[in-house]
Amino acid sequence: MGRDPTQVRLVAVSKGQSVAAIAEAYAAGHRDFGENRADELVEKVPQLPDDIRWHFVGALQSRKAKLVRPHTWLLHSLDRPSLVRAWVRDAPTPPPVLVEVNLAAEPQKGGVAPPGLGDLLAAVADAGISCRGLMIIPPQPETPEDSRPWFTGLAALREAWVGRYPSLVELSMGMTDDFEVAIEEGATVIRVGRAIFGPRE
Repeated sequence: MGRDPTQVRLVAVSKGQSVAAIAEAYAAGHRDFGENRADELVEKVPQLPDDIRWHFVGALQSRKAKLVRPHTWLLHSLDRPSLVRAWVRDAPTPPPVLVEVNLAAEPQKGGVAPPGLGDLLAAVADAGISCRGLMIIPPQPETPEDSRPWFTGLAALREAWVGRYPSLVELSMGMTDDFEVAIEEGATVIRVGRAIFGPRE
């Protein structure tokens, strides 16, 4: 793929997986794990080593931000002003975030529409939150190539805004079915679950 492996962070998406399965991956040397349910994250964290870097990769209700925030190394799914406000409430230095973009305008998914990205990035900056980049969950692909236009689109959006917001260095894109294409298109973070843990029960 022509990329230095150290340029791509692999997040093992452990949602729905047991603490034992996560511990096994940890013992093999992995440290970045992704959860998408607030209650599940809060339950797992105390049972596992404290040097795990927890990524919250799912839709997050504003009222549950306070549960997730103390445990989160990076929030991948900030997508609206109300979540910006919840993320900083009573937290002088909240964890960094990625802004999720809904390029395909899928109504069942979170993410800001591209025309609203500038306003949301400004709100994040005004709130004193460190925004590290952008994230996408594209439509379910029939083939890995189906995801390429969405990945190139996200990379183009980052390029359009990085001049104003130099901290936008990350592109979180690519999952089990299409991570190789995502890497080809510049992903710096891939979120892989099934290829690591197998199907969830």
